[in-house]
Amino acid sequence: MSTTPTTPAPDGPCLPAPDGSSDPWTWLEDVTGQDALAHVRERNARAEAEIDADGLTATLQGEILEILDATDRIPPVVRRGEHLYNVWTDAQHERGLWRRTTLDSYRGEDPEWETLLDVDALNEAEGEDWVWHGARLLRPAEGLPWRRALVDLSHGGSDADVTREFDLETKRFVPAAEGGFERPEAKGSATWIDEDTVWVATDFGEGTLTTSGYARQARRWARGVALADAQLVFEADETDMGVFVGHDATPGWERDWLVRMRAFYDSEQMLVRTVPGEPEASFDLVPIDVPDDLEVDAHRELALFTPRSDWEVEGTVFPAGSLVVGELDGYLRGERHLTSLFEPTATASLADVTVTRDLVVLTILEDVVHRLEVHHRDGSGAWVREDLYPDLPGALSVAAVDDVDSDEIWVTATGFLDPTTLSLADLSGVLSGEGPGEPEVIKTSPPRFDAAGLEVTQHFATSDDGTRVPYFLIGPADRAAAEDSPTLLYGYGGFEISLTPSYLGAIGKAWLERGGTYVIANIRGGGEYGPRWHQAALQENRHRAYEDFSSVAKDLVERGITVPARLAVRGGSNGGLLTGNMVTKYPELFGAVIVQVPLLDMKRFSHLLAGASWMAEYGDPDTDDWEFIRTFSPYHLLREDVAYPPTFLLTSTRDDRVHPGHARKFAAALESLGADVRSWENIEGGHGGAASNEQAARMNALMYAFLWQRIGAPAPADG
Repeated sequence: MSTTPTTPAPDGPCLPAPDGSSDPWTWLEDVTGQDALAHVRERNARAEAEIDADGLTATLQGEILEILDATDRIPPVVRRGEHLYNVWTDAQHERGLWRRTTLDSYRGEDPEWETLLDVDALNEAEGEDWVWHGARLLRPAEGLPWRRALVDLSHGGSDADVTREFDLETKRFVPAAEGGFERPEAKGSATWIDEDTVWVATDFGEGTLTTSGYARQARRWARGVALADAQLVFEADETDMGVFVGHDATPGWERDWLVRMRAFYDSEQMLVRTVPGEPEASFDLVPIDVPDDLEVDAHRELALFTPRSDWEVEGTVFPAGSLVVGELDGYLRGERHLTSLFEPTATASLADVTVTRDLVVLTILEDVVHRLEVHHRDGSGAWVREDLYPDLPGALSVAAVDDVDSDEIWVTATGFLDPTTLSLADLSGVLSGEGPGEPEVIKTSPPRFDAAGLEVTQHFATSDDGTRVPYFLIGPADRAAAEDSPTLLYGYGGFEISLTPSYLGAIGKAWLERGGTYVIANIRGGGEYGPRWHQAALQENRHRAYEDFSSVAKDLVERGITVPARLAVRGGSNGGLLTGNMVTKYPELFGAVIVQVPLLDMKRFSHLLAGASWMAEYGDPDTDDWEFIRTFSPYHLLREDVAYPPTFLLTSTRDDRVHPGHARKFAAALESLGADVRSWENIEGGHGGAASNEQAARMNALMYAFLWQRIGAPAPADG
């Protein structure tokens, strides 16, 4: 199908053919085309004129920005050597400061930060629009300082980025003219092997990207060698999702890993062994003999296996969603001495695995409520399990402080109404039998909204096929007084991503404090109950995610929480596909719909930007799969003579993951039907929709103001 811009479609109903054979709005796929951008700017102006009119947007924007820019936020940190590193944004530093401090200083109320890189100053000096994308530091030899970094920067927040070498002592980039590593803009990566060598996977020119837009080639790049001449180690097929490569620098356990990812749940994992030679070394690729949907990780001598389907090994079946461990070298020799540290149940799934120097910490979801376990080997090599901090409240996340030389962990605890607390815990006592050290509270975030009179409850709706679907309800404790309150229902339901409690911050200020009720649905397609919960809504079973979500909406009405006219839904990315299906399949259930950075044209999705990489989730629309895909392609489900709920679509011109054409075309088609629709597209922002706190505040203020205008005027903020 041609994507050449054409004359804008005429007035009156103008829809794509339901079978996908024609599309009058294809010209809107030209992301930066003159006609398409003129269309975008006109729709932006219309939406702003409508939503800004009563002044609520400006109030909300100020309140949200104050929260996002608050100087008393907890600065998230990563330890490298003696320093804790952080990226900080606020009103004076929109694009961020990369900085560091010591643990002793971080413990205080006003840490002393050493600035390494000011991204705003960099933009001013270079005339650019850089957004921070991350950094990787090279672990030095023992006794030497941490000096070398590879810094990623993206234009306007897009997924594509550049990599530039940075000197932590001189606090400047190392130019290519001085031998510094510089990777041009692409969806790729560069990671350290040693101080003069990196792994690089990127766009090396014509034919070196997959159809998903990711790197096909992994190369070993030596300092002083032109990027184009970097030594090729592996090349994936053009139809693969991409190739990913990295180096494990654990002293004594150095390894190089390469992953050929054919699709999201289909990969080939290999160790790369270097064979010295002249004039160049050669490489042996050692495949890990595991199923294609099983993920392998390693720590020191340990291999960690997480199967996504039942895995039979020498007569023992490890269920999908388990965590299995064994010695890596033995496994490579064909030995299969494996131990299961976790197996899922009907209500429990493995949310995360954190490895410290000597321990394995598991974060487990039990009906979407977190608990922790710690595992270690005793003197005989047998694995020992114990519960970890069972009285610690809230949603929990764990990170190793430094998995090379420490058994300390960071523990973050949060809740919908409970501000985040960051603690430091030493688990070394577990090995000696003394037990874990008491967590030391390092930082606590202050409340951002008035939660008096609010409560959190968990409920279960029954989906069309009888499945119990959990959801969290956050709102007034006095439900009788709050009957039929404006209610916002949020969901995602894809890619095995779990929606767990986190402090609501801006949502609390813009929605809950003003009398709204907020609901999060844990529908199938997500990861709340492990791989089985995700796989239940793949491809031809996608409808189950939408049935789950609509069942939660119906349950809210049946329980008297709200009424359809005062019930809204919100979702982004795959969640935008979800709410797009609510528009087209269940229009009678909702008083307003928010659709953010969405997929909506499921006939074209695999041909737009990174879309080909998601066919494992949705199917291939260029095959017979289209027969079931068309049943959840919102763009092709639009019809005349249907009363669609008020709809607001938000996207970003800079989104190079989900094409902004999805939102543009859906909004245009709805508009041609005379539906109550508006759209707003941020010129920057990437897939997150915003490249700065100010942009994020603006986007969210427009969204919440629209919701208040459509499903209920807000009560005064003071009650």
